[in-house]
Amino acid sequence: MVRRLSKQSVTMWRTLAAVGVALMVAGAVVAASSASSASPSQTERLRAIETTRLQALVDADTATVRNLTAPDFQLINPAGVPLSRDEFLGGVDAGVLDFVAIEPRSPIAVRLSGDSATLRYQSAYDVVVGGTHVTHEAWTTELYERRDGRWLLVWEQTTAIPNDLDLFLESIKPVS
Repeated sequence: MVRRLSKQSVTMWRTLAAVGVALMVAGAVVAASSASSASPSQTERLRAIETTRLQALVDADTATVRNLTAPDFQLINPAGVPLSRDEFLGGVDAGVLDFVAIEPRSPIAVRLSGDSATLRYQSAYDVVVGGTHVTHEAWTTELYERRDGRWLLVWEQTTAIPNDLDLFLESIKPVS
């Protein structure tokens, strides 16, 4: 049995469908305009902060790096060793860790979520670690948090992509 809708029912369903489509389009326009007005400036600001931090590491400017990292910062380095902000920057200050160059090889991807942002990029490292010169590429993933209106780096993990596996393995051996 086929049931036919009255002309009035068809008109009502069409009206409801049109209102629903209009609301979805309006919602998408509002979401797109608010995302485009806030996100690009925050995204570019985070990329600039990260670029400044990388250059400060190359310059051994630990005061600038300290200013851009949270007191509770933790790095998981390519050897899998967790380092606090003081341990990491202490190594730079002591010359145990000397960043000769850090060059991003990919765009710095940024994902914003409220007062948190995740950054990810590939880069090339030219670094002297405990007297051993190492060049390699790596992927870096970082968590920034906005605290008191400032973006601070909280967590960082760098995964090496070694170009000379034997040299890389030698560089991460514990000092005896």
